[in-house]
Amino acid sequence: MNKDLIAIFEYLERERGIKREIIIDAIKESLEIAAKKSVQDAENVRVSIQPKTGEMEVFCDKTVVEKVQRPMVEISLKEALKLDPNAVIDAKLSVAVTPKDFGRIAAQKARQIIGQKLRGAERDVIYEEYRHRIGQLISGSVKRIGRGNTLIVDLGKVEGIIPPRNYPITEKYHVGDRVLALLYEVRDTEMGGAEVVLSRSHPDFVKQLFIQEVPEIGDGTITIEKVVREAGYRTKIVVRSTDPKIDPVGSCIGMRGTRVKNISRELGGEKIDIIPFSPDRYELLTRALDPIVVRYFRENPEATNIFIVIDDENFAACLGKKGMNIRLLSQLVDAQLDVQKTSDYQKIQAIERANLATSEDPRLDEPISSLEGISNLVIQELRERFNTPRQLLLAGPDKLTEVPGVSIEMAEKLLEQIRRGLTS
Repeated sequence: MNKDLIAIFEYLERERGIKREIIIDAIKESLEIAAKKSVQDAENVRVSIQPKTGEMEVFCDKTVVEKVQRPMVEISLKEALKLDPNAVIDAKLSVAVTPKDFGRIAAQKARQIIGQKLRGAERDVIYEEYRHRIGQLISGSVKRIGRGNTLIVDLGKVEGIIPPRNYPITEKYHVGDRVLALLYEVRDTEMGGAEVVLSRSHPDFVKQLFIQEVPEIGDGTITIEKVVREAGYRTKIVVRSTDPKIDPVGSCIGMRGTRVKNISRELGGEKIDIIPFSPDRYELLTRALDPIVVRYFRENPEATNIFIVIDDENFAACLGKKGMNIRLLSQLVDAQLDVQKTSDYQKIQAIERANLATSEDPRLDEPISSLEGISNLVIQELRERFNTPRQLLLAGPDKLTEVPGVSIEMAEKLLEQIRRGLTS
């Protein structure tokens, strides 16, 4: 037992970072519970363990008497004087009562309690070591692959875990592989210990990679405003510069794309879109979609839904594979994006204009006086052919483009302005 104890002390102290005093206190507490069962009826049972040798003794208090009737709680004066020359009748004396088989029996009885106490001590070490590093990058090697493809990562003194949901399905690992990950959380386990949870799929993992790779982010010249991600496939990151002379996108890309290539390589070839920040959601969306042009944009009053129209040939690219691009864009602007092809939008608008033009609203037959964003010269040209809102609606955008100075975009905006004015 002595050699086993010393081995436990050294292993936990060296490999797990748990101080020997903490280990000894935990073992003493658990062994005292076992000793009370082995040394029945004894008073104030205590266990002493020598830190260097692992020598173990059990002590209890006995009353000094002339004649012993209860050996477990009494000691004769003659025997007491051998231990303490000052012993007197009725005094309490601490006496060693270590059972012969205590090393074996006590260890068996105490094993579960020792395990609990040591897990608690190890948990404290883990929290002390890692709780202040949450959100930082940490590296280790795959020690084994557990149930459900959970990766067990050797971090040195402790093991970390990467559950399957915390790494992209595109990534495959083998025992011994080096792995860089985000320290996501430190949490308690059901067994009373603690575990370090890592992640390679969280958006903050990409954020930390950029902080590590781009010095301007580290010194605060460039800030990362938002990161949205479909781990293993695509990331969109919004950046802005606190210095007007610094291009945030160019700095993140690096000379010949070296910086962003290094990050993409760490992510297994994941595509990364770097977008300059704008506080305006329409402007941010147009920057994120570039070179795709937004032909029409409408935001609902609650700002939870945005409707956009794009050219037919760009519709598939806007949605992305399995709708991935539009999902990321929705997360980017914090709103549900509804996308429609220009051809479909024009058909629906034509039907709505036709229905509106046949209504009995008297405003449809009032002469045109002014239109927002349209010059008086163009209005004068329009009035020569289409003098009322009803005539404009019936004409449609193609007919309106025959008027000098009116483009198809202007015609669409003009008709939408009339529609809103009549339906609001």
